[in-house]
Amino acid sequence: MPNSIALAKGYTNVIDEVYKAASVSDVLTSDQGLARPGANAKEIKIPKISVDGLGDYSRSSGYVTGSVTLEWETKTFEYDRGTKIVVDAMDVEETAGADAFVKACSELQRTQVAPEGDAYTFAKICGKSGIGKVQSGTTYSTAADVIAAIVAAMTAMDEAEVPAETRYLFITPTLKRMIDSMGEYQATVSKEIMAAFAGVIEVPQTRFYTAITLKSGGEDGFGYAKAVAEYVETTDAAYVSGKTYYTKNGSTYTAASISAFANGTTYYELKQAAGLDINFLIVEKSAVIKFDKHVASRVFSPDELENMDAYMQKYRKYGIVDVFDNKVAGIFLSHKAS
Repeated sequence: MPNSIALAKGYTNVIDEVYKAASVSDVLTSDQGLARPGANAKEIKIPKISVDGLGDYSRSSGYVTGSVTLEWETKTFEYDRGTKIVVDAMDVEETAGADAFVKACSELQRTQVAPEGDAYTFAKICGKSGIGKVQSGTTYSTAADVIAAIVAAMTAMDEAEVPAETRYLFITPTLKRMIDSMGEYQATVSKEIMAAFAGVIEVPQTRFYTAITLKSGGEDGFGYAKAVAEYVETTDAAYVSGKTYYTKNGSTYTAASISAFANGTTYYELKQAAGLDINFLIVEKSAVIKFDKHVASRVFSPDELENMDAYMQKYRKYGIVDVFDNKVAGIFLSHKAS
């Protein structure tokens, strides 16, 4: 069985290609050339440019002078995930040879790395304050309702002068099938609407949530999960107007309709909102900051490991997903109810 170092290195390209094919959010990857190093290694600076508008032209003094403001928006890398796979050389040989190990590594990319990367991307985008959204959770029962919601979202973005040519529609397969199965006349209309997007991309519901929890790889397991609401006891000594407090009955938390704290009652605040199922998400690409600062993906053969007679893959991904503060109009979200 071939155990050469060159062969192991060649497998890395195959594995990386699997990730690109399995990821549905890869189309949003930003141009890394826009970023500049921050004050420390965990930060980057992204340019944010604004200019003044027009003024009156004077035949005696000519043009008024506008200004250009170039600010550097600081963002912090927050996604730092990794794992390693180790398979004994004899286990590899007694199954299907080295190709079996490569298939295992490819499965890591297809079933774990790509779904988590997508889920993290969508959750981070949806968590940005100020984005457009259907304010109440909705479960669509007809394709016409879905199309109407998408058209309303497109109109809102048009009114906000969001560039149309670089908008992507991410939508669940269920809703996409509903649209595809519309009657002949409606199908013609829906095709015209879908054609207005730079791309229409189906996203499995299992990676399409408004919030997720990344597991540590310890007692809580591996991968990610749809976020569960978390509450903490408030530290406020008195009621703060406009703030939402909760009371607890057993394991159930309920928003309290109060104007002052009641004696003897314990109040809680929402620490983390529960993840909600996304129906569809429209993203204008330039509104998103998404790239990986560092991806380490390497396969080692038994020839390279001193302490083990095994094949090993090490994989680490360190990156960022965010939305520009001045481009939140480039995002529109529809999600189901809690």
